[in-house]
Amino acid sequence: MEKYFKRKLIAETSQLCSGVNDNENQPSSKKNCFEVDLENLPFDPGFRPRITFYHPNVRDQVRMHYLQKGPCQPRNHKFPKSKYGDHEQSFQWSWFDKYPYWLEYSVENDVAYCLCCYLLKLDKVKQSGDDSFFLMGFIIGRDLKILNIILEREDYRIRLKGSISASRLPLRQGLPFRGHDESDDSMNWGNFLELLHYTIEQNEEYRLVALENAHGHDKLITPSIQKDIINAFAVETINKLISDLGDALFSILVDEARDGSNKEQMTIILRYVNKRGCVVECLLSIMHVTDTTALSLKMGIEILFSKYNLSISRLHGQGYDGASNLRGQFNGLNPLILNNNEYAFYVHYFAHQLQLALVAVAKKDTNIERLFLKVSCVINIVGWSPRRRDLLNEKQALKVKKAI
Repeated sequence: MEKYFKRKLIAETSQLCSGVNDNENQPSSKKNCFEVDLENLPFDPGFRPRITFYHPNVRDQVRMHYLQKGPCQPRNHKFPKSKYGDHEQSFQWSWFDKYPYWLEYSVENDVAYCLCCYLLKLDKVKQSGDDSFFLMGFIIGRDLKILNIILEREDYRIRLKGSISASRLPLRQGLPFRGHDESDDSMNWGNFLELLHYTIEQNEEYRLVALENAHGHDKLITPSIQKDIINAFAVETINKLISDLGDALFSILVDEARDGSNKEQMTIILRYVNKRGCVVECLLSIMHVTDTTALSLKMGIEILFSKYNLSISRLHGQGYDGASNLRGQFNGLNPLILNNNEYAFYVHYFAHQLQLALVAVAKKDTNIERLFLKVSCVINIVGWSPRRRDLLNEKQALKVKKAI
């Protein structure tokens, strides 16, 4: 079996070398097999062999040569027209300006090619796609629809990148996306659309395919698209947070409240010590719960932990306010979590404790109570009148000057 294997290997090597070496009369050798005449490689994509035709040791050299030379784009060629249905269509040289890095054209075959597909696609039967884009090409008249799909996909990516870039600033600064009036004659479209129009003024590539120049209604500016982009940012942010947490222990801070739409929302904050030894507190989720019972809140926490692959065994702290559904000794969220993890110690919010202490002290001491009463009266009388506020500032400035 060994001699048959060696014979097959020699035959394959000779076949590869026959297409690479210039001197076909000389017998193939290991040295010649690793050499290729880069200057005489066919430039027209219609004459190129598969990239897998070359020996694996020289394929990167061939790829580098074609990348440095760039795609075959004969701009001075008069492209012939082909009849497609009732219309005559042809390749457009303006497509070279629009897609200068990958689109190719074969003068010999009158077909278009993709340089990236030719250089990067492997010779595997199960790989998705066929050989049309890099070996046979796609005929302009017959397969113009395929080319248009590729061009539209590239335009879609450009528009999507613009919408994502316009979303970064409002998300970073916590600004609203939508404006009060987003009609065409509006003086202020809102932060998102205003940033898109600013991008159009600064980026010529984006201007050619965005907004009014977009294909059909595919502008990627609708509220649903904005929400999808925001959710994608949220997912990436949380994934980065979970990656930074790693296998470390953590605590959670939980509170619940009813929002403006009369829905019960539960806020969960993650608290942990990162690899640099710094305490990190960050918002993990604001999720809707059916009710505020301890069992519903615990179920919401378990769903969230399962979603982000967090284990309750790594939970070593839980912090709530004094509500009975959270810190209750028998029916609260605290004992329900302790039943699963006895090391998840409960700590009452320090800020909430301080607030309760201040309120209790103020109610017991009449002088403090009078002070807060006078302060509230001054705020009500002076705060709503700019003239009274300026007069108070002048009187206070005179007192400070006299005291100095």
